[in-house]
Amino acid sequence: MQNTRGTSLSDSTNSGKDAAGAPEGTPRPRRIGVLVAVAVAALALDVVSKVVVVATLQDKPPVELLGGLLMLRETRNSGAAFSIGTGYTLIFTVIACGVVAAILRTARNLRSLPWAVCLGLLLGGAFGNLVDRVLRAPGLFRGHVVDWIELPHWPVFNLADSAIVCGGVLAVLLAARGLQLDGTRVGEETGEPEEPRKPAAAEPEKAGDAADEAEGRS
Repeated sequence: MQNTRGTSLSDSTNSGKDAAGAPEGTPRPRRIGVLVAVAVAALALDVVSKVVVVATLQDKPPVELLGGLLMLRETRNSGAAFSIGTGYTLIFTVIACGVVAAILRTARNLRSLPWAVCLGLLLGGAFGNLVDRVLRAPGLFRGHVVDWIELPHWPVFNLADSAIVCGGVLAVLLAARGLQLDGTRVGEETGEPEEPRKPAAAEPEKAGDAADEAEGRS
């Protein structure tokens, strides 16, 4: 059975789908679940690692690994990531809360898998350090963050800092490639129906009439 000459019914049905197999104009699925999963994984790894570090390395000499290339040293940081801005703990706590709120608000329009991973890393890292600022000494919203990873010529950091840096680098790469939060690329058609074009004026007929008129005058 054929719909039109030379076109089968199955071909006419598939023509309404895009290259990904989804019907044209169908919105991409939301990626909030991916964002939450990545954020929870990053947060869990950071919290567990800090608990182990405090229990095994606090007030003890650092542990050298890889011939001194990697050091495990338990320190407390009152500033931002990589010990930046020590002494401004409360300010960085407020900033972290704002970052978390901004990411959660952005997630409503999130339909890109790479952006979901990126924002999940940023959210998990921000939450990881925020937990320390809320729960650890010396007090509420003024707690010092536990750092424990040390590389040569580099400030001591933790897994939350690593997640934030990886998420930031990924965000730059995605933005450079033109990938947007909704899964489309800059300049890409969204699949919305185009407005019907107005019929063009009959320019050839007008030109012919003008030529006949000119011949009649001559």
